[in-house]
Amino acid sequence: MTRVLIIEDNPVNMKLAAFLLQNAGYEVLQAVDAEIGLQVARDELPELVLMDMQLPGIDGVTATRQLKTDPATRHIKIVALTAFAMNGDEERFRTAGCDAYVAKPIRYQAFLSLVESILKA
Repeated sequence: MTRVLIIEDNPVNMKLAAFLLQNAGYEVLQAVDAEIGLQVARDELPELVLMDMQLPGIDGVTATRQLKTDPATRHIKIVALTAFAMNGDEERFRTAGCDAYVAKPIRYQAFLSLVESILKA
């Protein structure tokens, strides 16, 4: 079963993303901040990480860079989750190592289509 790690500090967003992914047949791992998320990613090696960009402590951009520079985790696909899609943000997320980004609030059909396409790439 394909494993997806969600790193998200907002309980409502976490619940929604986990629900959608579980119903689509994915195994879901969860972390409420980047520190926990980085450890889970290193321990579990999921196929995909959904990374909130506005995390307390280590932000999502920094956490993405850490995963992409670690030989053990650099192969993991990362999708940025952000409520603040400002001009230039997509480029910043891609430069950090994100494979794509999803704007919140999540539109469930587009979200699941993106997850599926990233995992197939």
